[in-house]
Amino acid sequence: MRTLSDDETALVFTKLSKYIGSNIKSLLDRSDGLYCFRLHKGRVYYVKEDVMKVAALLPRENLVSMGVCFGKITKGKKFLLNITALEFLSPYCQHKVWVKEASEQNFMYGNHIYKSGLFRISDNTPKYAGVVVYTHNDIPMGFGVAAKSTSECRHANPMDIICFHQADIGEYIRNEDTLV
Repeated sequence: MRTLSDDETALVFTKLSKYIGSNIKSLLDRSDGLYCFRLHKGRVYYVKEDVMKVAALLPRENLVSMGVCFGKITKGKKFLLNITALEFLSPYCQHKVWVKEASEQNFMYGNHIYKSGLFRISDNTPKYAGVVVYTHNDIPMGFGVAAKSTSECRHANPMDIICFHQADIGEYIRNEDTLV
C-alpha cells in the first residue's frame, strides 16, 4: 500500500472529474472524516485515513483489501473505474441518464443504451461526458459515456446509441472474483 504518484493521481482525478467534475474535493473532505486514495497491487482504493493508518501496520503480502476499490491502473497507464465506485459517484454526478423499465435488464447485461430505452437525460449533457445511469425510480445502476448530447438525443432515431456502457451492477455477479 502506498500513496499515488503525481502521474497516477492525475490519471485518477482526470477520470473522476469526467463524472463528478469539481466535486472531488467533497469526496476527500467529508463530514465523517478525511479520505484518501491509496494504491495496492495495481488497484486504487478509497479509504478513510483512520483505516489507512491501521492497514499500514500490516505487511503488504498479508493485506488483501482496504476501503473501497475505485478501479485499477493498467499496464498501459490508464485508469479503469470499477463498479464499486458507483455508490460514491452517484451523489456527486453532474450528468444523469434514466432508463426505461423495459431496458434496465438489457443495460445490466452489459449492452449500450439506445434511444428507444431512454427514459430521460439531464439537461446540457455534452457529448462524451461521463454519466451515471439510473432506473426510472432513481436507483443508480451503473455508469457510462454519453454518445450524444442532450440536444442530439431529441432528434435521434430509436436505434441510435445514446450512452456507451462502462459498468453496471450486474458485474457484482459476473465478475465477483476479480472485483476485489
